[in-house]
Amino acid sequence: MQTEAGNPVRQTPAAQVTVRRKPFWQPVLRPAQQRRLPHDLHPLRAYKTAKTFDQGLSGPAYENLIRRIDQAPFHRDTVATPFFDGRSAFNAMLEAINGASQEILVEAYVLRDDDTGRDFLAALESAVGRGVEVKVLADAFGSSSTRKDFWALLKRSGSHIRLFRKPRYAPLGLMPVLDHRKLLIVDRRLAFTGGMNIADEYRHGRPGELAWRDTHVMLQGGVVWELVIIFSESWLAAGGDPLHCDGLNPEQGNGVRTLVLDARPGRGHSEVFASYAATLGGVRKNLWITNAYFAPGWRMIRMLKATARRGVDVRLMLPGKSDIPIIRTATQSYYAECLRAGIRIFEYQPSVLHAKTLVADGQVAIIGSTNFDFRSFNFNAECNVLMHDAGIAAQLEEAFRQDMEQACEITRAEWQQQPWWRRLLAWMARRMVFLM
Repeated sequence: MQTEAGNPVRQTPAAQVTVRRKPFWQPVLRPAQQRRLPHDLHPLRAYKTAKTFDQGLSGPAYENLIRRIDQAPFHRDTVATPFFDGRSAFNAMLEAINGASQEILVEAYVLRDDDTGRDFLAALESAVGRGVEVKVLADAFGSSSTRKDFWALLKRSGSHIRLFRKPRYAPLGLMPVLDHRKLLIVDRRLAFTGGMNIADEYRHGRPGELAWRDTHVMLQGGVVWELVIIFSESWLAAGGDPLHCDGLNPEQGNGVRTLVLDARPGRGHSEVFASYAATLGGVRKNLWITNAYFAPGWRMIRMLKATARRGVDVRLMLPGKSDIPIIRTATQSYYAECLRAGIRIFEYQPSVLHAKTLVADGQVAIIGSTNFDFRSFNFNAECNVLMHDAGIAAQLEEAFRQDMEQACEITRAEWQQQPWWRRLLAWMARRMVFLM
């Protein structure tokens, strides 16, 4: 027997009780808090496993491995639009805010009280006036230069505001654990994430410099539901009220296949690293990485070099200019061993490079906030989206080619001619990156 809505019912002596199907995906964090990654999924083992895949990244074995590592679903109805400059990204974000009717969720590492920040402030104030619920979460360290009167104006507008601060369990001697995520979610139907903070340097540049080069992505589909859950985690940790989120029924469609790779202290860091490792292991032709702060540990360097020695075209797009010079100096300490292994290195010249992307074999693209450094892979709250889609991968490859036209390639012979004191400074800076 069925109800008029088509729901099956079962007969009981007392009454008819409707049996409702539970949603396939429950609104819980994936991977689970304090989960211990199984031994066979540890990064180096995931790398070796993916090396054996007959179809590399294009077959189902790769997706199955990533799902096992991260315990998360691939959303198959995603509509994704990458942005490779701040002006177009912020125009789309402000347009989305201005069209909001129910809820706006903002999570930012840096929220400045400059022209860009004030544009967002005005748009959020207008949204509150329309009856939209607005929640804003900023990292207290990343936004430390933002003046108190800006927060007061934001609060006075009717927005709910929280600042993420250093947890008690942060390792002694290190900088605070940071909320490094960048999220904007509008009406739970549209989301933005990537590397861009809310600040002038990403949109039109600060006085005397060009706009920073960065990558962001706009998302629609079931993946937005998962990003709401991730925002809720940060919001609760900062003292906010719980966000209600229903389960999600299985998705239909032939959109971009998307999986969220996120992490926070005590959850997800091993899984994010292992997912990157599996991608390196599965790649067969080309692996192009753009990263603002490149200072990884020995395991990542070992896998990158092994990938290049397998004949894969491995390229690194790194900053020629950086807002943190000592990190760039530390990055250069990796040049000699990477170049010996056959990795090509490019330094982007026009402006500060802040993007964090990976594209592999024209099949897999990752856009997010994770740097290839100790802090991102071990401590910070981060958010990335892995997209298993040839169309998105092609867009990232084209952006990489355009960046190469504005970059200087560092050759092995050129680097060997650097003065000894410069290489010594790079060596010393490398020993300090774990304290930054």
